[in-house]
Amino acid sequence: MLSFISWFVPSLPTWLTPDTNLLECILQGLVGACGISILCNLLRVHLIIEAQSIADSKDAFKDKSSPNGGLTGRIQFWILTVILAFVGSRVAALVVLEFALRAVSSRLTAVPDPLSDSLLQMLVQCQFSLGCAFNCSLNFLHQGAPHGWLSILIAAGLSWFLASQCSKLCHHVMAMYPIHSTQRYCGVCIGLLTTGSSILPFVCSVLILTFSVAGFAAISSINQYFLSTAEALRFWTPLTICYTLLTVYMHEDQDQQSGGQALFNTVMVRLGGLLVLMLTLGSWVDVLHTLVCFIGEAACLLPAQDLLNVRLRFIKKPNKTKKQKLF
Repeated sequence: MLSFISWFVPSLPTWLTPDTNLLECILQGLVGACGISILCNLLRVHLIIEAQSIADSKDAFKDKSSPNGGLTGRIQFWILTVILAFVGSRVAALVVLEFALRAVSSRLTAVPDPLSDSLLQMLVQCQFSLGCAFNCSLNFLHQGAPHGWLSILIAAGLSWFLASQCSKLCHHVMAMYPIHSTQRYCGVCIGLLTTGSSILPFVCSVLILTFSVAGFAAISSINQYFLSTAEALRFWTPLTICYTLLTVYMHEDQDQQSGGQALFNTVMVRLGGLLVLMLTLGSWVDVLHTLVCFIGEAACLLPAQDLLNVRLRFIKKPNKTKKQKLF
C-alpha cells in the first residue's frame, strides 16, 4: 500500500529523504510529541499541587495560564510531531547524548537545596531532548524488523492514550483542585492530595530510565556510520571535548542568570556548538537537521514559560514547603 501511495508522490532529493520509512518517521515523531505533552502536563499538575499547599487557593491560581490546550496546544503538538519526524537519527542521537552529559554533570555538581529551581529548569529544558530520546530508542529497537511499523503504531496509540489522559487530568486539576482538595469529595483530587508529592520523583525516575536506554541507542546509532575505529575516534574525540566545554560554560552561565533567559541562552549555546560541529564533521543533511532543532526547542520552551513563572512566584515562601528527595 505504501509503494502504491509513493507512486503518486514526486521523488525527493537524497538530502531530504528520511533515514527510515516515512510512516515510521511520522509515528516516531508522534510518540515523541506525546512524551513531551505528558511531561509538561505532569509538571503542571505538580506545580498546581505545590502552589495550593503553599498559598491560598485564590493566590495560587490567580496568574497561572491555562494548560497547553485548545488551538495553540494542538498546533504545538503537530509542529513537534513533524519536526521530530524530520530530524535524522544521527542528530537526534547527538542531542540525546548532549543532554545526558549535561544532566549527569548537573547532578554531580548540584547543591542539595530543595528550594532551588535548577531541577525544574532541567526538566523544562529536556522536552525536545526527550522527544529525540524516543526517536532514537524506537529507531534502535525496531531497526531491521520486518513489521516494525506495526510495533511503532501500537506505541503511538498507547502514547496518544496516555497523553490524552494526562491532559484531561491537568485540565481537571487546574479547574477543580482548589475546591475538591478542601471539600474532599473528588477521588482524583483526594488521591493527588495524599500522593501528589511523589509526582516529581516519579517523573525523574522515568526520565532517568528513558535517557539511559536512549543513550545506549544513540551511541549504537552513531557508530553505525563508521567503518573503522580510527574514523570513530576522529568523530568522538572532538565531540567529547566540545560537549565537555559546553557543559562547563553553561553551568557558569546558569549560576549568573535564572528563568527563561537562561534557558534560551543555553539552547543557543549548545545547539550553536552542535551546528559548528556538524559543519566540521557532519554532512549537509546533519546541518539541516540541526537547524530544524532550533525550531523544535523554541516550540517546546516558549509555551512552557508558565512553568517557570509559577515556580519562581512561590519559591520565595520556604516556610511551608516540604523537603523532598527527588532522586
